[in-house]
Amino acid sequence: MKMKKILAVTLALLMLVTCFAACGKKTQDSTTAPKNEETKRKFIMGVDPEYPPFSNLGDDGEYTGFDIEVCKAVCDYLGWDFEVFAVNWDNKLVQLDAKECDCIWSGLTILDSMKEQGYVISKPYFDNRQVLLVKNDSGFNTSKDLSGKYVAVQLGTSGEKLLNNDLKDLAATFKEVVTCDSFLKCFTELEGNAVDAVFVDQPVADEYIANHNGYKVIDENFGVEQYGIVFRSTDQELCQEVEKAVAALVENGTYAKIAEKYPDIKDNLIFLK
Repeated sequence: MKMKKILAVTLALLMLVTCFAACGKKTQDSTTAPKNEETKRKFIMGVDPEYPPFSNLGDDGEYTGFDIEVCKAVCDYLGWDFEVFAVNWDNKLVQLDAKECDCIWSGLTILDSMKEQGYVISKPYFDNRQVLLVKNDSGFNTSKDLSGKYVAVQLGTSGEKLLNNDLKDLAATFKEVVTCDSFLKCFTELEGNAVDAVFVDQPVADEYIANHNGYKVIDENFGVEQYGIVFRSTDQELCQEVEKAVAALVENGTYAKIAEKYPDIKDNLIFLK
């Protein structure tokens, strides 16, 4: 009888030890991350979702364009997770300051006003100019022909700023400067004859002409500008890291390979000149 009691106590103690060991292992497994696993940095790219050939949302629901591909290649090179965030172009810097994205990288014109506000801006990577897009059968061949006419421009763009400042004398000859929150809406207004022309970046106009019949560019010099990537004032090191990665992609041929897909802008890519 005594032996049975001893065996019973021994079995109970073994079961208790086993339980504690199992519970301890379960707790450790569920709360402790592997020591060798590193958390990847997520890089959020702020873009205009309607700005081909640099950035736009494709029919398949995926973002595409030259800037998109280069940024993704930068993230792959650096081992970062890549994410796209569609900004409201007129409020892009507000959204950048609110940390909704890490940069604005989407055919963005480098402006002195951005530098004066303290934003960190990358080296320029594209030479651009503004043009007037009209219909082939409009009879408009110079900007003077648009006197008393309606001209559309996207809000928050360098084109809008030019018409409000350096080109305000030209803008004063128009019947009205119609502002839209995207180039797509500008083009829709032109297609429906609600406006007579669109003041737009040349590569965007060229892309539109390539995909739509019956349009042309009024070839006049409205000044030159350059595209760059803008970061918050506190992100100088992040900008430098991205620039170094882009330089590496130029060096190893990845940048040129991406550019081959976009022949209409290739000649104006500064890093390939």
